[in-house]
Amino acid sequence: MAVRTLAELAAELQGEVIGDDSIEIRGVAGIKEAGPGDITFLANSRYDAYLDETRAAAVICAPGTRSAPMPVLVVGNPYLAFQRIVRLFRPELFRPVPGVHPSAVVAPEARLAEGVSIGAHCVVEPGAVLGARVVLMPGCYVGHAVEIGEDSFLYPHVTLREECVVGRRCILHPGVVVGSDGFGFALDAGSFHKVPQVGNVIIGDDVEIGANTTIDRATTASTRIGDGTKIDNLVQIGHNVVIGRHCIVVAQVGISGSTELEDYVTLAGQVGLAGHIRIGRGATVGAQSGVPRDVEPGATVSGYPAIPHNLWRRIAAVIPRLPQLFQRTRDLEDRVGRIEHENEKEQVR
Repeated sequence: MAVRTLAELAAELQGEVIGDDSIEIRGVAGIKEAGPGDITFLANSRYDAYLDETRAAAVICAPGTRSAPMPVLVVGNPYLAFQRIVRLFRPELFRPVPGVHPSAVVAPEARLAEGVSIGAHCVVEPGAVLGARVVLMPGCYVGHAVEIGEDSFLYPHVTLREECVVGRRCILHPGVVVGSDGFGFALDAGSFHKVPQVGNVIIGDDVEIGANTTIDRATTASTRIGDGTKIDNLVQIGHNVVIGRHCIVVAQVGISGSTELEDYVTLAGQVGLAGHIRIGRGATVGAQSGVPRDVEPGATVSGYPAIPHNLWRRIAAVIPRLPQLFQRTRDLEDRVGRIEHENEKEQVR
C-alpha cells in the first residue's frame, strides 16, 4: 500500500500546504466517505459544510476556500489534482499483456504494431492497422481497413466497422459501435429505399466514448469527432455529424445528421439536436433541451425549443402557477365584464 506525506503530495501537485505537512496519507476517498488516513477534495463551494463533518486526514481545496479543521492542500484545480492522486494510490489494476489470444481471429493482412494485445474471441479483418500498444479486450470486432492509433484501449464488445479511424490514446467502453449505417431512406412509389452509406467515421486523439454509444458512418464523406472530446454512455450520433475539439456530450444525447458542434461545446443529458444545425464554440445546452436551430457561440440555452437559459428559468418558474394565473385572469375578465355591463346600464338611464 502506497504511503505519502502531505508534503510529498504537495510537491507532486505543485501546491501549498496549510497546516501539518508531515501527516501520512494512505488512501483517497470522496469527502463524505473519507476516513482517517485518506485525502479528499472540495471543488464546489456548495459542499463547504462537509469540511466540518469529514473524517479525512487532509483535503485538497482551491485558493480562497474557508478554513478547515484539518490540513489543506491548496491547488488551482482541486478536481484535476484529486484525479492525479487517485492514480498514485490506486494504479491501474489490470492491463492485458501483449499478444494475441488463441481464440482470436486476426487476418494475415492485418498490421499489428509492437505491444498490441488482442483478447479472446476478437476478430480483426484484412487491412486493419493497429498502432503500438493498442488493447482489444475480449469480443471486439475490427473491420476491414480500420485504423486504430497507438495506446488506444477498446473494452469488451466494441465494434469498429470498415474503414473507420480511431486516433491515439482513445478509450472506447463496452458496447460502443462506430461506423454503423446512417439512417437514410428515400421514399418512392410508397416504399422506402435504403440510401447507401459509404462514408466512414474519423475519431481524433484522446477521445473517450461511453458504453453503448453509437456513431453512424457518413453517407459519402466522414462523421468526425474532434481531439479531446468526451462522450458519455448511450449517446446517438447521426451520419455526417461533425463534433469539434474538447466537447462534452452527456448521456442519452441524440444528435441528428449533418449537425456541427464547434469546439468546447457542452451538451447536458438527454439533449436532442435537430439535423443540419450549428452549435457555436463554447455553447452550453441544458439538460433535456430540444434544439431546432443554430446556437450562437458562447450561448447557454435550455428548454424546448431551446431559448436563453435565464429566460427559460423564468418561464419554468411560472409554469406551476399557470392554473392559478388562468383562474385569476378569468375572474378579472368576469369583473371587467360586470363593470362594463353596469356602465352600459347607467348610460342608458
